[in-house]
Amino acid sequence: MLQVQGLSKKYGEIVVAHDIAFTLDTGHCLGVIGPNGAGKSSLFNLITGVAAADAGSIRLDGIELTRKAAHQRARLGVARAFQIPQPFPTLTVFENVLAAATFGAGLDGARAAVRAQAALQRSGLAALGAEPAGRLPLLDRKRLEVAKALATAPKLLLLDEVAAGLTEPEVALLVALVAELKSEYAVMWIEHIPQALHAVADRILVLHYGRKLLEAPPAEAMASREVREIYMGLPADG
Repeated sequence: MLQVQGLSKKYGEIVVAHDIAFTLDTGHCLGVIGPNGAGKSSLFNLITGVAAADAGSIRLDGIELTRKAAHQRARLGVARAFQIPQPFPTLTVFENVLAAATFGAGLDGARAAVRAQAALQRSGLAALGAEPAGRLPLLDRKRLEVAKALATAPKLLLLDEVAAGLTEPEVALLVALVAELKSEYAVMWIEHIPQALHAVADRILVLHYGRKLLEAPPAEAMASREVREIYMGLPADG
C-alpha cells in the first residue's frame, strides 16, 4: 500500500504540493488530473525522489521513503513511465529493457535477462525484442516505457501521460494493457484523456495549484462543478 500524508513542496513562493494526502492499494488505479501547472508531475517527482519534500511522509508497504534517494526507491518498488519515450535508439528493444532490469532492479546475468523477457511479454513487445528501439512506432515506444518500468519489479507503477499523442484506437490498446497491469500493481496515472481514466481508474485525484481539490470515483470527479470549471474549462451548468 502507498500512503502519502501531508506532502508539501515549495520552490521559493511557488507551491507545487501542499498538504497532499491519499492512499492506494495494489489492484487499484488512482487517476491524477488537473490543469497545466497543477502539480501533477511534481507529485510524481516527490514520490520517485527526483525532488525532496519539504514536509510530509511517503510510505510504501510500511517502509518510509521520504528521505531515501531515487535509486533506493526504485529498488523498493517505485517505477515510472514517462510521456515522451527516450529509449536508447541504437539498442534493441530487449537490450533497453535489460538495462532497466540491470540498473533499476540490480539484477545481473541470467536473472536480468529473464526479468527483461517477462516484461516484454507482459507489455506486448515479445515479438519485437530484436528490433532497434529507434525504429518503433509511437505506440510501441510507449509500451517500451511500460516494459522498462515493469523490469524493475515495481509495487507502485507511475504512468505519466503515457497515452499522449496516440490515436483513439491506440489509446484503447494502451488502456487494455493498463487494465491488465492494475490487477498486479498499485497504479497512478496522470492523463489528459478522460475516457482512458474512466475505463481504468477507481478514483480520481484532482490537483489545483499544488493542492488536492478532491478525490472521488471518476464519474463523480468529472461531474464536479469545480473540476468542470478549473480543469475542463466548461461552465458549471454546461
